[in-house]
Amino acid sequence: MEARKPISLLKPEDNFAETWADEPDRFMTDHIDPFLLWCVKQGSSDITIQSDRPVYNDIHGHLYPGTFRNIDAADMSVFLARIYGPEAAARLASGMDLDVSYEIRPDRYSKVRFRVNITAILSKGRDGAQITMRALPSEPPTMDDLKIEESIRDSWAPRQGMVVVTGATGSGKSTLLAAGNRMLLERPEGCGKMLTYEAPIEFTYDSIHSPRSLVSQSEIPRHLKNFSDGVRNALRRKPEIILVGEARDRETISAAIEAAQTGHAVYTTTHTMGVANTVQRMLSSYDMSEREERAIALMETLRLIVTQALAPRIGGGRVGVREWMKFPDEVREKLMDMDFTEWPNEIQRMVSSYGQTMARSAEIYFERGEIDRRHYLLLSSATG
Repeated sequence: MEARKPISLLKPEDNFAETWADEPDRFMTDHIDPFLLWCVKQGSSDITIQSDRPVYNDIHGHLYPGTFRNIDAADMSVFLARIYGPEAAARLASGMDLDVSYEIRPDRYSKVRFRVNITAILSKGRDGAQITMRALPSEPPTMDDLKIEESIRDSWAPRQGMVVVTGATGSGKSTLLAAGNRMLLERPEGCGKMLTYEAPIEFTYDSIHSPRSLVSQSEIPRHLKNFSDGVRNALRRKPEIILVGEARDRETISAAIEAAQTGHAVYTTTHTMGVANTVQRMLSSYDMSEREERAIALMETLRLIVTQALAPRIGGGRVGVREWMKFPDEVREKLMDMDFTEWPNEIQRMVSSYGQTMARSAEIYFERGEIDRRHYLLLSSATG
């Protein structure tokens, strides 16, 4: 079948924005993997498959149609069954959204992995679905690949305590954590036993040579019910490093603090912007009656907070802009001598002395000519 383009959506200069040349009249199971591989070859970072719309590829932050025709109910059933399984429709109908990883092996030596979210939607007055597939590199990036600042690298491996990576959805938190894991694994002495609890597992470490390390990855809720159960599971397995995919509720935050207090290095993420906001948000998950006690426990364990945002790079691609702050002994002691309600303002004042503000990072990228003025101004005010 000859490739066709929706003329209203495409421009002549969009050389890579062509619909799939092998698009069938009806998607069948055997079409799914070749189509997804084609999307990846186009440079798509995210593939969106939605009822009653064409499939869209996100290429450098812009959406381009990958199919000429809309995905109908029969097509969607095939996508759901192939990517998740035959019970996908029933789970969506029960009010669940689905997180899963999906892997394609084009040959015995290579693989392409995706992080997948499937959510029920209303489309044209009837039930439909949207599948969002994030294409993942075949192996974790390095800190050099992500151009991570030396100050962050130097503080990334505390003997014990908590490192928190924050940012909006899609800001590259998991990618930064994976690069940090790779750095730990590739040290001459390795990192001992590393346990990760993720929803879903995005990066695997099979290709990383680290004879003195042992990595075990568990997927939530496939292997364990939730993140807090994962952390408590880790405490029975004598690890050196625990990675918790997301600290989004009081039970998980408490479990992560407990693990850090008992001599482990704990890495986790939150959906916050800014160092001060992260501390405030983590404490706000507790009732007022226990907030002060939890605040002291949190501050005892904090070692590093990194906030990341992605901005379009002039000339194509995206660049990670970061705010971070280290929490050495003198910072933690000073804060614990104050009332915890004063911490956000004090931390905001301390960021530039013990790290770098988002405004300063954005200014550096703007002066280099890597981001435009609009995004520089947006990022300068992003973290308060």
